[in-house]
Amino acid sequence: MVTRQLPKPAEIFELMSFKKPEFNGKKRRLGSALTIDDLRTIAKKRTPAAAFDYTDGAAEGELSLDRARQAFKDIEFHPDVLRPAAHVDTSTTILGDHSALPFGIAPTGFTRLMQTEGEIAGASAARDAGIPFTLSTLGTTSIEDVKAANPHGRNWFQLYVMRDREVSYELTRRAAASGFDTLFFTVDTPVAGARLRDTRNGFSIPPQLTPGTIINAIPRPWWWIDFLTTPKLEFASLSSTGGTVGELLDAAMDPTISFDDLDVIRGMWPGKIVIKGVQNVQDAAKLVDRGVDGIVLSNHGGRQLDRAPIPFHLLPKVRQEVGADATVMIDTGIMNGADVVASLALGADFTLIGRAYLYGLMAGGREGVDRTIAILRDEIVRTMKLLGVSSITELEPRHVTQLARLVPVSTDALEVASTTD
Repeated sequence: MVTRQLPKPAEIFELMSFKKPEFNGKKRRLGSALTIDDLRTIAKKRTPAAAFDYTDGAAEGELSLDRARQAFKDIEFHPDVLRPAAHVDTSTTILGDHSALPFGIAPTGFTRLMQTEGEIAGASAARDAGIPFTLSTLGTTSIEDVKAANPHGRNWFQLYVMRDREVSYELTRRAAASGFDTLFFTVDTPVAGARLRDTRNGFSIPPQLTPGTIINAIPRPWWWIDFLTTPKLEFASLSSTGGTVGELLDAAMDPTISFDDLDVIRGMWPGKIVIKGVQNVQDAAKLVDRGVDGIVLSNHGGRQLDRAPIPFHLLPKVRQEVGADATVMIDTGIMNGADVVASLALGADFTLIGRAYLYGLMAGGREGVDRTIAILRDEIVRTMKLLGVSSITELEPRHVTQLARLVPVSTDALEVASTTD
């Protein structure tokens, strides 16, 4: 029989503690976010549908994005037991310089439309975290203002080749003059992808007021107050606006971009040059042979060619082809620190986050970006400790198995089928 007694107040209070209430709404909101998906949920509640969907959406059926995220879920980790990893070093060297974490902030366009602090929030958060920040050609903060926000940190600039080549050349010169150390020469956007959410939402630059947008804005007055009471959006490359994002991109981009353009830009750029948007092994090898400083395996976050290759699946093959000395980075689909760890184990030197950063920005401005970085940092550290790994350099392909979901149909199978018809 269990012996029962009247509860003693002193013992009750020993077993219980009351949580101090948080009266700051933003801190309470961000503190409740334990994952990047949590930040996405908060961001969706706080941001008008057109702006949120521009960030969240991808091209056509959004298969490329879905597959990229699924690929990170379809892995198996192989931890080493009885290998103490009490202290984990998450730092790495990328493109000849230090980063406190093995990821940086990817270039994103029209960022201040997501949340008014925009690139300044991203650059300053990157500064304090000791990681690189990348400004997009279609960013909404000037090159010079980003440099002012991150004066001693690592600033990278993402370049599109425009129809008016002089626009691209002038941006290259300005980024160099401002001390940006790396140029991301982007090759996967000769034309705009079909981003159907934007078309359905009537998303345009500048935003157009319709009965639908007004109704959608009613429960989100803070977004409109911020948008209407802060400085006008500034675009690094667009001299005029007025149209959907796709129309603006098609008017600005040039489908004739070629290796000749790469050679011209390389001749102008004094720092490191990285090719962003590589999607097959052959192009990766060709670019490394031409002496570029690095490549980014990317399908543009699924926002260009739908059904494009999955960068994470491409990674081991590319690493094997280009060798250990080539700098290989990866983006698209990263939503967890474990995704970063898996990428590093399978051969990536570095990773880039785009949507994850923007979800934090929309959820809480600069503090939301800090929260994104903190969540990913904690997940990276915890995953490495559970693997028995103390530093980035200890991660190896043996730590990860990619599980098959989308299996290519073999050529042999097709030939057998054709002979039996």
